[in-house]
Amino acid sequence: MLIRLAVFAASFAALFAAHSFGDHWYGQTHKQALGKGARGKHAHEGRKHCLGHVLLLTGHKVAFLVSICLVTGLRPSLLFVTVGLLVDAVSHYWADRRFTLQWLAEHTGKGEFYQLGSNTVDAAGKQAFHLGTGAHALDQSWHIGWLFIAALIIAAGA
Repeated sequence: MLIRLAVFAASFAALFAAHSFGDHWYGQTHKQALGKGARGKHAHEGRKHCLGHVLLLTGHKVAFLVSICLVTGLRPSLLFVTVGLLVDAVSHYWADRRFTLQWLAEHTGKGEFYQLGSNTVDAAGKQAFHLGTGAHALDQSWHIGWLFIAALIIAAGA
């Protein structure tokens, strides 16, 4: 029981730190960040950018999990770690295609919040993209919820 608790806590901490670092600093290229939500005639490019981001981000999560295991001596099941990371990666890809998360927000009464801050324009009158939006808040809370589930899966194998 205590081992599972330790594996859960260490896994969640590692996944959360890797996500925060990777999703904003080094887990996607600028081109991936801008293009991962592309649809229509550019949907293939959008899927490619999103997949590249998720693979790079998952690599960060693996590195952070390995680091925590090396330091703490915890040895979670490789199968459960793989399943946890796969569940997290699929959920991350799904949300980062953007239209999917927007659809969910609109169908759960969060559509207005999703749009919060998205109509900001710069001095030239162009849309000014920034992280202070409802879409970003819902995106990050979605990811953190799935990090929790991934850590639970990892802990279940301990």
